[in-house]
Amino acid sequence: MKLVIENLTKTYKNGVKAIDNLSIEIGTGMFGLLGPNGAGKSSLMRTIATLQSPDSGSIKFGDINVLEDNMSLRKVLGYLPQSFGVYPKMSAEDLLDYFATLKGITNKSERKAIVKEVLEITNLYDVRRKYVAGYSGGMKQRFGIAQLLLNNPKLIIVDEPTAGLDPAERHRFLNVLREVGTNTTVIFSTHIVEDVKELCNEMAILNGGRILKHTTPQEATKEIGNTIWTKIITREELEENERDFNILSSNYNQDNTLNIRVHAIEKPADDFVAATPQLDDVYFIALKQDEPVLS
Repeated sequence: MKLVIENLTKTYKNGVKAIDNLSIEIGTGMFGLLGPNGAGKSSLMRTIATLQSPDSGSIKFGDINVLEDNMSLRKVLGYLPQSFGVYPKMSAEDLLDYFATLKGITNKSERKAIVKEVLEITNLYDVRRKYVAGYSGGMKQRFGIAQLLLNNPKLIIVDEPTAGLDPAERHRFLNVLREVGTNTTVIFSTHIVEDVKELCNEMAILNGGRILKHTTPQEATKEIGNTIWTKIITREELEENERDFNILSSNYNQDNTLNIRVHAIEKPADDFVAATPQLDDVYFIALKQDEPVLS
């Protein structure tokens, strides 16, 4: 099933235009929505998830007109917001059973089977009797995936799910998401480029409520081949290099020198060497090109 968004706009009462005439089509598989904090990712996720109404535009998922028929979408939707609360003194097993009841699964044995299945998919079966409130950050996020799988969703939305997770927990979480994202439409919102590179077969870069680029991670890096250059400078030389070159990023080396990455069609100067394009470069180029021109 395909998600089709056309001319979507949302301006909040404080005047912030969170979604700016946005149009995009998203098919089956893992779709990465990449953008900095404040880019409008959560506003878009909440609007698709029917938690807020846009000012104008349309959203269709398959044959469901989302804005006119919220309930039909909610029946096939799995949603994991940026942060969610849990009841303090309930085990994962009991809480999932409760959520399954809320989602309309009235048959007790059917509920028991689906709860067992989602606990196994998310690798939480061995800790099913522990209170969810005592789970680590990564376990809580995996519990979030477990609860959204209860209604066998066709559209899954996860908003900034790896923020704050340690590397091992992030890796476990992404593996779970990869497993559930093969036959469904999964929209994965993040500001972490690495997440998109590891997980998504399609991606878009969002800023200021607008889609700056809609592509695949492979195509995106291929597009900027032979245009990324690098050299090592001292901290004192940074300002001068920022003035002279289109610096995308700079990272400290162990000896406190800086490794700068520059975007240029031709070699910017003799002391630069060609670098292999990374998805981070694509991201920074898109954001730089979106910066307002100062007159």
